[in-house]
Amino acid sequence: MFLQNSGREVCQTFGGLPFRYLRIFGARIERILKKMPDRSAKNITIVESDIDTCVRLSQLIPEFVGPPAAGEYHRRMDGVPHLLLVAFDDTRPVGFKAGYQRDGYFYSWMGGIIPEYRQLGLAAALAKRQEEWARAAGYDSITFKTRNQHKAMLIFALKNGFDIIGFREKETIATNRILLRKAL
Repeated sequence: MFLQNSGREVCQTFGGLPFRYLRIFGARIERILKKMPDRSAKNITIVESDIDTCVRLSQLIPEFVGPPAAGEYHRRMDGVPHLLLVAFDDTRPVGFKAGYQRDGYFYSWMGGIIPEYRQLGLAAALAKRQEEWARAAGYDSITFKTRNQHKAMLIFALKNGFDIIGFREKETIATNRILLRKAL
C-alpha cells in the first residue's frame, strides 16, 4: 500500500515483505506491477448450486475446522425453503453461501471464499444475491451467527448493515457465538 508523503512514497508491505520506505518512479513501478499476479476475477458468475459443491468448497476454507458433511446440509435444508449459491471463476468454484428457513426467518448458515479469491468483492456479491432472493421470497430479515475468532466475518457483517442481536457463551472466548441480523 503506497501513501504519498512529502514527495516520497511510503510502503507498508510489498510482496508480503515489510519495508519502511520505498522510492519508485516512472517505468520502474510499471515493471514491478507487471510481475505481480493478476488478482482480478474477470469471469465470475454466481449461480444456484448443489450441496456437494458447497461441501467441497467448505473443505478449502482454512478457517473451517471439520466443516459439515452433506448429511448435515440435508438435515437442515430438506423440506424447507433454502438457497445454495456458488461463485465460479469460469468453471472453477471459488466461493459459496448457503442458507435456509429456520423458525420463520431466513438463516444464512455457511459461506466462504477460497483464500486466493478474497478481497475481490465476492463475499459481498454472494451476500447481495442471497439478500435479493430472501427479500423476493418474503423474508424481512437475514440472521446468522459466527464465532468470536472470525473477526473478518464480524467486520464484514457490521459494515454491511447487520446488527448484533445476541451472544452465546461457549468453551472459550474464541468460540463464543455472536448472533447478527439484518433487516431487508
